[in-house]
Amino acid sequence: MNFHTRKWVKPGDLNPNGTLFGGKLLAWIDEEAALYTIVQLENPHIVTKFISEINFITAPVQGDVIELGIEVVNFGKSSITLRCVVRNKLTRTDVLIIEQIVMVNLGDDGKPAPHGKTQVEYVRDRLGSRGNLGHRRS
Repeated sequence: MNFHTRKWVKPGDLNPNGTLFGGKLLAWIDEEAALYTIVQLENPHIVTKFISEINFITAPVQGDVIELGIEVVNFGKSSITLRCVVRNKLTRTDVLIIEQIVMVNLGDDGKPAPHGKTQVEYVRDRLGSRGNLGHRRS
């Protein structure tokens, strides 16, 4: 699993108990899942369809640095299913695990549309012959 996004838990992110507000964390996760899906499916028109049981394991506090990890579980015809792990960056202890987040690819009409993807792709591999982001070497 790759952990790309880090968040610093700040005072405005806390609940009355002094720990990270669960709704704030879920918003971060939904955004991360959306960004991951947009890159994988090469389409900015996606929606969150389903989030499975959310298992909060530990509660981050102010000053903690957490990181969000996303991996693909399955490619459907018009969807992609992801798994998310959030962990404390410094202690590596799990904060939360979500086994399934289903994101759906949309067509121009706003309805589910086939995406044609069957495996994880990396942007660096898509660049292929363009190499080095299209810059010319001198």
